[in-house]
Parts: sequence; structure tokens; C-alpha cells
Amino acid sequence: MTVATELRFAFDNSFVRDLPGLFVPWRPTAVEYPELLALNEPPAAELGLDPAALRSPAGVAVLAANVLPDGAAGVAQAYAGHQFGNYVPRLGDGRALLLGELIDTSGRRRDLHFKGSGPTPFARGGDGRAAVGPMLREYIVGEGMHALGIPTTRALAVVATGQLIPRDNRWLPGAVLTRVASSHLRVGSFQYARHLGDDPSLLRRLADHAIARHYPEAAASANPYLALLSAVLEAQAALVAQWMAVGFVHGVLNTDNVTISGETIDYGPCAFLDAFDAGAVFSSIDQAGRYAFRNQPAITLWNVTRLAEVLLPLIDDDTDRALEAARGTLEPFAEKFEAHWMQLMRTKLGLATADDDPLVRAYLAVLAAAGADWTGSFRALSAWLRGTDAPLLALAHDPAPVLDWAARWRAVLPDPIAAAAAMDAVNPVYIPRNHLVEAALTAATENDLGPFHKLLDAITRPFDVRPGLEGYEYAAPPEFGRYRTFCGT
Repeated sequence: MTVATELRFAFDNSFVRDLPGLFVPWRPTAVEYPELLALNEPPAAELGLDPAALRSPAGVAVLAANVLPDGAAGVAQAYAGHQFGNYVPRLGDGRALLLGELIDTSGRRRDLHFKGSGPTPFARGGDGRAAVGPMLREYIVGEGMHALGIPTTRALAVVATGQLIPRDNRWLPGAVLTRVASSHLRVGSFQYARHLGDDPSLLRRLADHAIARHYPEAAASANPYLALLSAVLEAQAALVAQWMAVGFVHGVLNTDNVTISGETIDYGPCAFLDAFDAGAVFSSIDQAGRYAFRNQPAITLWNVTRLAEVLLPLIDDDTDRALEAARGTLEPFAEKFEAHWMQLMRTKLGLATADDDPLVRAYLAVLAAAGADWTGSFRALSAWLRGTDAPLLALAHDPAPVLDWAARWRAVLPDPIAAAAAMDAVNPVYIPRNHLVEAALTAATENDLGPFHKLLDAITRPFDVRPGLEGYEYAAPPEFGRYRTFCGT
């Protein structure tokens, strides 16, 4: 079968050219009845792809992984990883495939990557498939994060396979996700390259590839590999601060889920805070709370430290000097994270300088004590500045501590009305609320995509209050109960 010429995939596959040893050439497993469920037209346009062509039978055949266009890479990537602290030397794309790389309309290199396209040599006994619900979860949460300005991979499309797959003693409709990313280079990629053993040049080639692709300025540094470590540290410190500012809990921050680019990747057991709880854990498998909300900065440093360990022989031939240099590079992480986090929090509260940081910390304590809704609280504060008290009073059973803090806060604002407007520009009304995501995915599994599209419409314009979306503003009702997520992606 040939691909229609109007699809025009102009692949330029640097990963395959540069890094033999980090992939296995592979072909996806075809499906019999592909049906396009969702196509993300903005990233398609950025990639120079014609949405109409992607919706055509030939386009859907590509998005279903039934056809690899001319020039496609078609490789399963190899990587290792620490999973909940335990090192696994060989993981890799068990049910995923790198379709190839495209240069987008802004000159940026982008990966196209399948998920759920059938088993690969890294499948570890799995069926290589994915279910509709988890693939649409990745689509919707990724788009929500993108709309909030947080670096993320994005879904290009989700295609139903027309086949049922067994999951948790049930048969669920299958799907293939096509994902767009700056790259799929992970901390685990470097761990695999370092410990592979039969090609000592692979680690250096991988580091050079990562520098050229993501941090070209590091190449001019006196020590490019130390500069690479520093750049990844900065990107990850900024990323996790952004997660915390919107109440996002990734849920499975293993080293194979930490990108070198600083993009959020793999929306498996992820969730958003409703009531503020620094110890919130949503993942069903994170029983010890390793990846709890408050632990995300520390575990991010832990993950980047694993990268530092791998890079030591490139940083310096002398192990002691390499260790000293790496430690010096890692040491500022807490300061970097804190600077990003406090800046974001000051902005969310309409505050201007670091002198206001004690007031920020006091607010976090008030929220925690009240169990108040994280996302809604900031909009309640801006409404209060305009003279509308009800949302703020509704945050807690005892609103007195909240009102006491709010009075102190308003006293330091030079122009409360201007502050309210500035706050509304950065504090979302709509996020992928857990109960709304679950309702949309349940409906989609039963062939009703209406709730999915309505939720998508809300969260992709997160700052604009719109009539008819009132039900998308609020935390889950009590009957929703304690939320648990699963590694379904």
C-alpha cells in the first residue's frame, strides 16, 4: 500500500543516523478496523501536515500504524531506568515505535512516536497494545498542560483499532496514539548507553546528539558534558516548579520518564490536586508515596543525579575531579527550584518581590489547614479583591483564617484591582479535573466522544470564563470519593 502524496512526510531521522545501538528496527502490528477518534490540528499544522490528508483513509492508515510512510524510521528505542528506585537495565519501547523526525514550520525538530502499535522486542511479555481511555487521557491532559504553558509532549491523534484488548479482567477497546515530542531522549537512554558495555563510544555519541538537538550552546562550553548536565538540571527544575504551581502530580517519575528536553512525558497515573494536600498520592502503585506532590522536586533532583553519575566519564577522565564537578553542578538545584516556584507563586498571588515570600508560605499553610481547592482558591482571591466574597468564604468550613490572611495580603497590594486582573491572566478556571477526565474517558470507551470534546474545549482556553462551562470550574463532588489512577498508558 502506498501513502497519498499529499501527506508529505519529509523525515530527517537524526536519531537513527547518529545512534545505532539505541534502537531496534521494527514494524508495527497492523489493525483491521482503524477509526480516527481525535486529530489535533494545531500541532499537525506546525508539523507542516495537512489535517484533511490525515483524516483521509491513507492518513488514518498511517496514524493507526498500519502504514509507515517513505522515509520513516520505524524503530523501537532502547533505554533503561530506575523504576520506583530499582534499576532495570533494559526497558525500551515495549509497545511504542519512533515513526520518525520532522522539522516543523518554526525550524524545530520533532519526533513522531506511536504508542500501542504492537509488541516489540522490549515488550517483556506484554501485548503491545493500548486502550482507548488511557490514550485519550494522554491527549487531554497533554493539551491541558500545553494550554497552561507547561512544556509537554502532545498527542497528534488517537485512532481506535477496532479490536478489544484484555485489561484488569475486562475487554476494552484498543487504540493507537501518535505523539509529538522534542525528542524521546530520557535519563534512562543515558543509563542504557553507559551500561551497554559493547560500545564505549555510544554514551559520548548520545551526549553529543542531545547537545546538538536540545542545548547547542553547551557545545561551546569549556566542558560540554558538564554544561549538558547543568542545562538538564535547569530545565527540570523549571518544569517541576510549573507542575507544582498548577497542582499537577505526575505519579510515576521514574528515570525513564524524565526527558532531557525538559518536556512532560507519559501521562499514566497522573492527576491534579483538588483539595490542597502536599502529601497527595494518586497512583495505585505508589504505596510508599515516593512520587507524592511534595516529593516531586526532591525526586527530580534524584533523577538528574542518576544522569550525572552516567556522565562522569565524559565530564573528566579523573573520577575525583568528575565527581567534584558534578556535585557542584547539582548543588544549586534546590535554589533553582525554589526561585522558579516562588516566582510562579508570587505571580499567581499578584505579588511583586521576594520580600513577599513569607506571605506566600503563609498562604500555603492556610490552604493546607483548610483543605481548600488549589485551582479555585486563586480565582476566589481575585473575585474577593473585586468585592465578591462568596467564593472565598466557600473555600473552608471555617473561613476566618483565610480571611485573616487575605486582609494581610490585600494590604501589601499597591492596586488590588490591577492585581486581580493580573492574577486572572495566569490562574486557570478550567483544568483537567480528575472527575471530569474520568467521566469523559468512560463515555469515550462507550463510543460517546461528546464529553471528551467538551472538556477539551474548556481546558484549551483555561483562563477564559465562558457561559455553559460552570460545571467545569469546581472540584469533584464528595461522592466521587478518593481518586486512584493506574499505569494504563
